[in-house]
Amino acid sequence: MADFLTLSGKSFLVFGVANRKSVAWLVAKSLEEQGAKVIYSVRSEARKKSLETLLAGKSVFLCDVEKEGEVTRLAADLTAAGCAPLQGVVHSIAFANYQEGFKPFHETKRADFLQATAISAFSLVEIARALKPHLAKNASVVTIGISSLLVTPDNYGYMGPIKAALESSVRFLAKSFSADSEIRFNVIGSGPLKTSASAGIPDYLESYLYAEKMTFRKRALETQEVANAALFLLSERSSGINGTTLVVDAGLGSNYFDQEIIRLVMRPEKR
Repeated sequence: MADFLTLSGKSFLVFGVANRKSVAWLVAKSLEEQGAKVIYSVRSEARKKSLETLLAGKSVFLCDVEKEGEVTRLAADLTAAGCAPLQGVVHSIAFANYQEGFKPFHETKRADFLQATAISAFSLVEIARALKPHLAKNASVVTIGISSLLVTPDNYGYMGPIKAALESSVRFLAKSFSADSEIRFNVIGSGPLKTSASAGIPDYLESYLYAEKMTFRKRALETQEVANAALFLLSERSSGINGTTLVVDAGLGSNYFDQEIIRLVMRPEKR
């Protein structure tokens, strides 16, 4: 069926493009390939300059979600530029301060936790509030979470609880917006990916390779696969999905008792 996702000609706002490897970029690129118009929001002039080649000729706006009032200003800028209505928003923003390296969770600093919460979770609430008048009545908002909130990886630290706050916020936003619109909010629960952002997590490579062995197919999740799921959630074809986390992890979360992993752990001498 031609144009099954019916994204052509519609406008979407994407937050979080950092480089060619980022989830946000692959979502945006895929949207454009479907004929959609993509508007980009980046956090600073420095980031905008670093993306000069990648985003040449595209609509790019500045918004540092850590700063109060920035999202409201962005909404005004979008209005002035005639960018409404938006059919969807992609929230692919996360930050944690790991400059001091890994620490046990109970040693998390208040300032680090609150900063990461403001950027990674509460920013979605502010974005939704500020952009509500600019969204189409049946728009779709998609954010990027993690595949399981029950696991407790040592090297992910306090971002686990913050991603849980993000996921919970999505459900409450879906309920709140339902009072006067059909705007939907959903999460993509992504398994580990090979992105620049992930590279900032202490000892991430070992976790990534372990996760690859835990997938059913023994092949790591690709960022494009997450982008593909995002396009579905942004499209009207997913109109019946709201306040939900769509897990995209190549079976990782269901493969606890994988024979190969058990053998490697219990009988390492037989590697």
